[in-house]
Amino acid sequence: MLTKRFQALGRLPKTNGASRMNKTEAEYAQMLDVAQRTGQLLFWRFEAVKVRLADSTFYTPDFLVLNAAGELELHEVKGAFVMDDARVKFKVCAEHFPARLVWAQKLKGGAWKVEAVE
Repeated sequence: MLTKRFQALGRLPKTNGASRMNKTEAEYAQMLDVAQRTGQLLFWRFEAVKVRLADSTFYTPDFLVLNAAGELELHEVKGAFVMDDARVKFKVCAEHFPARLVWAQKLKGGAWKVEAVE
Protein backbone atom coordinates (compact mmCIF):
# COMPACT_ATOMS: atom_id res chain seq x y z
CA MET A 1 0.00 0.00 0.00
CA LEU A 2 1.28 3.44 -0.93
CA THR A 3 1.59 6.11 1.70
CA LYS A 4 0.04 9.57 1.37
CA ARG A 5 3.53 11.02 1.30
CA PHE A 6 4.39 9.00 -1.80
CA GLN A 7 1.09 9.81 -3.53
CA ALA A 8 1.60 13.54 -3.04
CA LEU A 9 5.00 13.69 -4.74
CA GLY A 10 3.61 15.13 -7.99
CA ARG A 11 1.91 18.09 -6.33
CA LEU A 12 4.05 20.96 -5.09
CA PRO A 13 3.10 23.04 -2.04
CA LYS A 14 0.79 25.98 -2.65
CA THR A 15 2.22 29.49 -2.89
CA ASN A 16 -0.07 32.29 -1.66
CA GLY A 17 -3.01 29.86 -1.81
CA ALA A 18 -2.40 28.89 -5.44
CA SER A 19 -1.10 25.57 -6.72
CA ARG A 20 2.28 25.47 -8.44
CA MET A 21 3.11 23.45 -11.52
CA ASN A 22 5.56 20.59 -11.36
CA LYS A 23 8.27 20.30 -14.07
CA THR A 24 6.13 18.21 -16.41
CA GLU A 25 3.16 20.58 -16.13
CA ALA A 26 5.44 23.60 -16.67
CA GLU A 27 6.84 22.02 -19.83
CA TYR A 28 3.32 21.34 -21.08
CA ALA A 29 2.35 24.95 -20.26
CA GLN A 30 5.17 26.13 -22.52
CA MET A 31 3.69 24.02 -25.33
CA LEU A 32 0.28 25.61 -24.65
CA ASP A 33 1.90 29.06 -24.85
CA VAL A 34 3.31 28.24 -28.28
CA ALA A 35 -0.08 26.89 -29.42
CA GLN A 36 -1.74 30.10 -28.22
CA ARG A 37 0.80 32.32 -30.00
CA THR A 38 0.26 30.39 -33.25
CA GLY A 39 -3.55 30.60 -33.00
CA GLN A 40 -4.19 26.91 -32.28
CA LEU A 41 -5.87 27.86 -29.01
CA LEU A 42 -7.36 31.01 -27.56
CA PHE A 43 -6.89 30.64 -23.81
CA TRP A 44 -5.55 28.33 -21.12
CA ARG A 45 -5.31 28.36 -17.33
CA PHE A 46 -3.70 26.03 -14.80
CA GLU A 47 -6.11 24.26 -12.40
CA ALA A 48 -8.92 26.69 -13.23
CA VAL A 49 -11.87 24.35 -12.60
CA LYS A 50 -12.88 21.60 -10.21
CA VAL A 51 -15.37 18.94 -11.37
CA ARG A 52 -17.59 17.13 -8.86
CA LEU A 53 -17.68 13.44 -9.78
CA ALA A 54 -19.67 12.21 -6.75
CA ASP A 55 -20.25 13.14 -3.12
CA SER A 56 -16.88 14.16 -1.66
CA THR A 57 -15.11 13.17 -4.91
CA PHE A 58 -13.64 15.85 -7.14
CA TYR A 59 -11.37 15.99 -10.14
CA THR A 60 -9.19 19.04 -10.86
CA PRO A 61 -7.80 18.88 -14.40
CA ASP A 62 -4.36 20.39 -14.83
CA PHE A 63 -5.40 22.80 -17.58
CA LEU A 64 -8.60 24.39 -18.84
CA VAL A 65 -8.12 25.15 -22.54
CA LEU A 66 -10.27 27.05 -25.05
CA ASN A 67 -9.28 25.85 -28.50
CA ALA A 68 -9.40 27.92 -31.69
CA ALA A 69 -12.87 26.56 -32.52
CA GLY A 70 -14.19 27.96 -29.22
CA GLU A 71 -14.53 24.54 -27.57
CA LEU A 72 -13.57 23.87 -23.96
CA GLU A 73 -11.01 21.18 -23.25
CA LEU A 74 -9.74 19.75 -19.97
CA HIS A 75 -6.11 18.63 -20.16
CA GLU A 76 -4.52 16.18 -17.71
CA VAL A 77 -0.72 16.04 -17.71
CA LYS A 78 1.24 13.10 -16.31
CA GLY A 79 4.77 11.80 -16.30
CA ALA A 80 5.85 8.26 -17.12
CA PHE A 81 4.42 6.83 -13.87
CA VAL A 82 0.66 7.21 -13.32
CA MET A 83 -1.40 6.23 -10.28
CA ASP A 84 -4.55 4.23 -11.11
CA ASP A 85 -6.89 6.68 -9.36
CA ALA A 86 -5.80 9.49 -11.70
CA ARG A 87 -6.83 7.50 -14.77
CA VAL A 88 -10.13 6.45 -13.15
CA LYS A 89 -11.11 10.03 -12.26
CA PHE A 90 -10.18 11.14 -15.77
CA LYS A 91 -12.40 8.45 -17.34
CA VAL A 92 -15.33 9.19 -15.03
CA CYS A 93 -15.06 12.88 -15.87
CA ALA A 94 -14.99 12.06 -19.60
CA GLU A 95 -18.23 10.09 -19.25
CA HIS A 96 -20.12 12.86 -17.44
CA PHE A 97 -18.64 16.24 -18.40
CA PRO A 98 -19.54 17.94 -21.72
CA ALA A 99 -16.03 18.87 -22.78
CA ARG A 100 -13.21 17.32 -24.74
CA LEU A 101 -10.70 15.73 -22.38
CA VAL A 102 -7.04 15.41 -23.30
CA TRP A 103 -4.59 13.04 -21.56
CA ALA A 104 -0.99 14.17 -22.13
CA GLN A 105 1.73 11.89 -20.80
CA LYS A 106 5.45 12.54 -21.00
CA LEU A 107 7.12 9.21 -21.69
CA LYS A 108 10.59 8.08 -20.73
CA GLY A 109 12.97 9.63 -23.23
CA GLY A 110 11.03 12.90 -23.44
CA ALA A 111 8.38 12.15 -26.07
CA TRP A 112 4.74 13.07 -25.41
CA LYS A 113 1.75 10.76 -25.88
CA VAL A 114 -1.42 12.81 -26.25
CA GLU A 115 -4.89 11.21 -26.39
CA ALA A 116 -8.21 13.02 -26.79
CA VAL A 117 -11.45 11.67 -25.37
CA GLU A 118 -14.61 13.09 -26.96
